[in-house]
Amino acid sequence: MDNCCPKVDIVIPRYKPDEKYDKLIERLTKQTIKPNHIYVMNTISGEETVDVGLMHQNIENLTVTNLSKVEFDHGGTRNKGASMSDAEFIMMMTQDAVPADKYLIEMMIEPFKDEKVAAVYARQLATPDVGIVESFTRKFNYPDKDSMKSKEDLEHLGIKTFFCSNVCAVYRKSIYEELGGFVTKTIFNEDMILASHIIDAGYSIAYAAKAKVFHAHRYTYRQQFQRNFDLGVSHRQYSEIFSRVKSEKEGAKLVKKTVHYLWKQGKPQLILDLVLQSGFKFLGYRMGKMYHKLPLWLIRKCSSQREYWNR
Repeated sequence: MDNCCPKVDIVIPRYKPDEKYDKLIERLTKQTIKPNHIYVMNTISGEETVDVGLMHQNIENLTVTNLSKVEFDHGGTRNKGASMSDAEFIMMMTQDAVPADKYLIEMMIEPFKDEKVAAVYARQLATPDVGIVESFTRKFNYPDKDSMKSKEDLEHLGIKTFFCSNVCAVYRKSIYEELGGFVTKTIFNEDMILASHIIDAGYSIAYAAKAKVFHAHRYTYRQQFQRNFDLGVSHRQYSEIFSRVKSEKEGAKLVKKTVHYLWKQGKPQLILDLVLQSGFKFLGYRMGKMYHKLPLWLIRKCSSQREYWNR
C-alpha cells in the first residue's frame, strides 16, 4: 500500500435523494485524501427535472451512470460501479451518508496497513432530529472505539462478526475481486454477505471509529416492519450463511440496554414506543424468514423493495 497517496474510488447508488446527497458530494471533494474518482449509479425515478450529469459538470472526476428501476440491484449495481475502477480501494457509500469532517477517507484507509484487512466500515452518527432511541441505537452499534474482527470472533460475536455497512465501507479491491464481489441477486444485506465471505476466507474486517458519517433515520412502525421483513427474506435466502451464527440474541440485548438507558434518562414514556418498534421489527423479521410460504401479493405489501419482486 502506498502510504503517500492511496488510490480510492467511490461508488454511490442514487435514487430520489434529498439535500444530504449534495452535502455528501461537496464534502467528498474537500477530503484530506481526495477521491480518485466518484461513480454515481443513478436509478432514474421518472421525476428527474435536471440531468444528473450536468449537475456535476464542475467535478472532473465524477461519472454518472443511469439505470432503470428494474436494472437496480443492491449488489449488482455496486459491482457495476466497482468494475469501472482501477483503484486499489473501493469505497461504497449511500446517498444519505454525510461525512462528519474532512478526514473520513484518511481514517478509512488507515487500517489497511494491516495486509489481512479486506474491508473497513465507518462509524455512523445520529442527527438531532431522529430522537433519543435512534441516537442510542447508533451509539450501541457504532461505539467510539476501533475494533477488528476475524474468524476467531464467530463464537462470541455471532452475527456481528459479519457486520459491515455499505452506508460507508471501503474494500481492498484485490480481495473484493478474489471473492467475487457482491452477490447480484439479493433484496438486502449485500454487504454482510460479502463480509461473511471475507471472514470465511481468513481475512479481517476493521471498524474505524474515527471515520465518521452522519446517517440515521426515524422510521415509522410500518417502515420498521418492512425493513425487517426484507432482512428476514435475506436471512432465509442465504441461510447457509446466517443460520450458523446467532442473531436474535443481539436484538434482545439492544432492547434491554435501551430500556435501561431511557429509564436512567428520565424518559420512561418512550419505553412503550420502543416496545412497539421492537414488536414490529420482530414480526417483520419472522414473516420475512417464512416469505416462501406467503402469496406474492402479501409479500409485496410486506416488503420495502417492491421492484425486487417484479424481476
